[in-house]
Amino acid sequence: MSITQVILEAVSDFVFEQYGEDAPLQALTLQKTRKEFSGDFTLVVFPFVKITKVSPEATAKLIGDALIERVDELQSYNVIKGFLNLSLHPNFWIDYLARNSGNARFGFRPKGEGAPVVVEYSSPNTNKPLHLGHVRNNLLGYSVAKILEASGRRVYKVNLVNDRGIHICKSMLAWIKYGKGRTPYTTGMKGDKLVGEYYVKFETELKIQVGELMLAGYTDEEIARKDAPLMKEAQELLRKWEDGDAQTLAIWCAMNGWVYEGFNQTYRKLGVEFDKTYYESETYLLGKELVMEGLKKGVFEKRSDNSVWVTLNNDPLDEKLLLRSDGTSVYITQDLGTAQLRFDDFYPGEMIYVVGNEQNYHFEVLQKVLQKLRKPYADAVYHLSYGMVELPEGKMKSREGTVVDADDLFEEMVDTARRTTEELGKVQDFSEEEKAQLYNILGMGALKYFILKVDPKKNMLFNPSESIDFNGNTGPFIQYTYARISSILRMAQSGKPLQAKVQLAPEKLNLLERNLLRTIFDFPGVVLDAANAHSPAQIANYAYDLCKEYNQFYHEHSVLNEPDPQISHFRVKLSEMVSTVVKNAMSLLGIDVPERM
Repeated sequence: MSITQVILEAVSDFVFEQYGEDAPLQALTLQKTRKEFSGDFTLVVFPFVKITKVSPEATAKLIGDALIERVDELQSYNVIKGFLNLSLHPNFWIDYLARNSGNARFGFRPKGEGAPVVVEYSSPNTNKPLHLGHVRNNLLGYSVAKILEASGRRVYKVNLVNDRGIHICKSMLAWIKYGKGRTPYTTGMKGDKLVGEYYVKFETELKIQVGELMLAGYTDEEIARKDAPLMKEAQELLRKWEDGDAQTLAIWCAMNGWVYEGFNQTYRKLGVEFDKTYYESETYLLGKELVMEGLKKGVFEKRSDNSVWVTLNNDPLDEKLLLRSDGTSVYITQDLGTAQLRFDDFYPGEMIYVVGNEQNYHFEVLQKVLQKLRKPYADAVYHLSYGMVELPEGKMKSREGTVVDADDLFEEMVDTARRTTEELGKVQDFSEEEKAQLYNILGMGALKYFILKVDPKKNMLFNPSESIDFNGNTGPFIQYTYARISSILRMAQSGKPLQAKVQLAPEKLNLLERNLLRTIFDFPGVVLDAANAHSPAQIANYAYDLCKEYNQFYHEHSVLNEPDPQISHFRVKLSEMVSTVVKNAMSLLGIDVPERM
């Protein structure tokens, strides 16, 4: 049982024994004491005033006196209005370090036996390369999966590739009409980038045709787009695909193959992976079956043009198209099929969809449709809605080719890390191979941290130059702190092995050491809170706060040159524990930390 649980149970017992009233543990608030006050934990006593019938200050003193008698680890308390600040004995913190020293998995829970969680992220379209928006999606999904695993959940990381549909047919048609047989192998281009060129080419040619129709008398641009010959050809290509036309399928397979090779290269650079990949081309048929099931049950409606709809007016979400009049499916059709497949594959307790907030309505509808079908997994659907990534110059548009390509971004980040590191003169004794590895660790770490430190729900402005800074709330600042500690540990171990035993006279524990130990103590709880909130930002900002505290401690107190050998050894072990927590926290963000810089 943790010390916080011990304290809360002692409070609950005291209230019941003294006043005959229950104080449910979940209603009690015990928080970390703010730095401007003395104490380790703070109990909010206002809820007890009605029971004690005395002032908040008097109530706090009553509870404080009772806790001193009942909890051996408590040394003292002080009262600030309705807040009871509790201080633990220094021995508690020294023993806490001794118990956890050497635990490489500190903060991580063992895997439990409950229902697993399925986390879907990435979900790219095979008509373009991955861009900055996909980067946030992949980093967020992968990190959430890692955090859930660290909290003890069984997690399956999955990808849903949108490999069919009208957008794919646009790239295919443009390649057929204008590609002249070009392939990644004849051009030397990365496959996803080659296919992406033809997605942009389709839009360029379509704009020309729309302009001609407008000059010919059309007054509505959207109608002109639908009636443009190129768009009609793309719709016909989609019908051929769904009818299994051999030539169409051959081109589709070839172009998707080029894209998958490109995607895999980008995923490796980004450091993300999946346990299973689903393909829309394999799930939409099952989705169609579920739509037919809904028709038989009378929960869906077939219109006079043979299109199938679901009415959700009572929810109130209006109505939603499930199948077009020509029998072709829409996005929600394949999502119905995918949800069923995932339930059959994993029997999850939660299915997390990491998808941008522009799809909020879509996932509300998906859940409502599954509920109408009475699927047992309907309530397991959870949309992890995140904000868009914008650039200083505005929003990105894939079909206009104004996106930040993920591979180009990675290259820029690594190059910026190289320039910054060399300007600071940190790599004079590194080999060329070691330099290249360090620049990659710093560049990718800067990118990941800059994106993940922002609350997922918020839109964010990405500026690469701000992300690589060895000061401030950045990945390189945390990485440099870890490397500094690693250097201290190497020097401490030179000449003789570092003793495992941790001991220190309680009067020698200073305030900054105590603060560090309190922050280390918080890490397991931060992991659980981040898992419950699906928020890597909580881990990122915790790591930054811990590194800030360590650097303040290091600035004011010597580790290796401390004349008292007991204090010096204690500080080495404390530094070692900080490095473990930093490494574990950063690993949950998918970020590597360098052993030296």
